Amino acid sequence: MNTKTDPTRTATDADFATVAAGGKFQLGVTSKQGSQVRLEPKYGNTELMLAESVVKQNLTTAAGSKRHYWEARMLPEGWKRVPLGECARFQSGGTPSKERGDYWGGDFPWVTAKDMKTLCLVGSELRLTKSGKAVAAIAPALSVLVLTRGMTLLKDLPVGLVMQEMSFNQDVKALIAKEGIDPWYLAYQILANKSEILDLVNTAGHGTGRLDTDLLKAFELPIAPPEEQQAAVRIIRAWEEAIATTEKLLANSRKQKKALMWSLLSGKLRFDFPSGAWQYIDFDQVFERITRKNTTCNDNVLTISGQHGLISQRDYFNKSVASDNLSGYTLLERGEFAYNKSYSAGYPMGAIKPLLAYDAGVVSSLYLCFRLRSDVDADLDFFRHYFEAGLLNEEISGIAQEGARNHGLLNVSVTDYFKLRLHIPPAPVQRKIAEAINVAEAEEHWFERELARFQTEKRALMQQLLTGKRRVRLPSTQEAVA
Repeated sequence: MNTKTDPTRTATDADFATVAAGGKFQLGVTSKQGSQVRLEPKYGNTELMLAESVVKQNLTTAAGSKRHYWEARMLPEGWKRVPLGECARFQSGGTPSKERGDYWGGDFPWVTAKDMKTLCLVGSELRLTKSGKAVAAIAPALSVLVLTRGMTLLKDLPVGLVMQEMSFNQDVKALIAKEGIDPWYLAYQILANKSEILDLVNTAGHGTGRLDTDLLKAFELPIAPPEEQQAAVRIIRAWEEAIATTEKLLANSRKQKKALMWSLLSGKLRFDFPSGAWQYIDFDQVFERITRKNTTCNDNVLTISGQHGLISQRDYFNKSVASDNLSGYTLLERGEFAYNKSYSAGYPMGAIKPLLAYDAGVVSSLYLCFRLRSDVDADLDFFRHYFEAGLLNEEISGIAQEGARNHGLLNVSVTDYFKLRLHIPPAPVQRKIAEAINVAEAEEHWFERELARFQTEKRALMQQLLTGKRRVRLPSTQEAVA
C-alpha cells in the first residue's frame, strides 16, 4: 500500500456527501482506499477523524469590505434572506438579587460575558441554587446566547451555544431557534457575520458597548433549507472536532517537552555518556559580550517575542517602531544572543533569545548581547533550551536589585550578569541533550502548523458553506449542488 503525503489532494463532491450524510471522512498522511484518506499524525497515536475542506482558495472574500458575499450575488435556489427575529425567539436575562445568599452557590449555571469564551457553553463561574433558579431567566438547551451590552462589544461579539439549560444575566440575549432553523447553524451564521453585526454596536453611558435588540432582530442572514443546514453543521462540527483533537495533542506535546527539558537540562535525567561530570562555571567562561555598533547601516530592527524569538519589527508589528537613527544600536549576527531585561508573561526575569531567523539585525542598546566564546566547545542549541527553560532565572533574581526598575527593566549590571553560575555538562552531552529536545520541539511545531492549517481551512469552509458558494450533495433525491 502506498503511504505518502499528498498535499495537493482536495476532497471530491462524493467525499463531501459522505460527511453530509453523517459519515466520516479521514484526512492527512495518506493511506488511500477509494475516497478514504487517513490522518495519522506523525507524532502521537491519536487519529483525527474529520471532514476534509474542499476549500484551498478564496480564504477571504472582498478583503476590507463589510459586504456579505451573498449580498453581491443571487442566493442559491431554496435559500432565503431571513431577519434574525424570524429565525429565533429572543429572551432577556436578569440577575437574581445578590443580597439573597440562598440564591447563590448552587450548581445551576448563570452565564455572564466572562463565561462566553468558547462556542459550546457547558458551565459558568457563578451558579444558582434551586431558589435562585426559580427567579432567573432560563434558556433551554441549544439556545444561542449573544452578548448585547458590555465593553467587550467594542472589539468582539461573544456568542455561545448552551449545552444544557442555563440562566444568564441582563447583558445577554438568548436566541431560541424557531422551527426550520438548526440551532448550530444559527450560531455559525451569527459567528460568520460577526463583523457586520458589530457595525450595529453603539456606545451607551461610560463608553459601554450596546447592541440594540431591534437592530439585531432586523439583521438578515442567508438561510438554507433545513436538510442543507444540518448537512453543513455536520461538516463544520467534524472540522471543529479535528481542531479540538489537535489542540489536545499540542497541549500534551508541550507538556511533555517542558518536562523533558527540565529533566535533561537540570541534570536530573542523564545520558550514560562517558565524557566527564557536570560542573558549575561562570557565565563569562562560556560567553563573551557583544558591543559592536551598527556601522553597516543595517535597518533590520529586531524585537524579542516569547513565541517567535528575535524577530524583525517589520514582520512582528508590520512596521518599524525604532528611531530613524540606528547607529547606536547593537549589531547581532546569526547565532548570537540578546537578553531583554524587561519581564513579560512566562519570562519573570526577562527573555534570552538567539538570532536564528536572519543573517543579521540590530537591537536596542538596552539589550545585553553575547555569543559563545570561540575558544570554548559548547552547543548553541543546548544553551537556547537552557535559557528558554528558565534555568538562569534563580541566578538573575539573585543579582537583580530589589524593587529597582528602569522603564520596566530589571536592574541587572553587566558585571554581575557575566558572573552568573551555569550548571552544565561537557559539550558532547550538551549536543545529545539538544538533539533530544529538538525532536520534541519539532513535534510541537508540527502540531502548531496543523492546528493553524485546520483553523484557516475551517474559516474558509464556513464562509463557503454559509453563503451558498459551496453546497453539499444531499443523500436524498433532493440535492443541493453548487
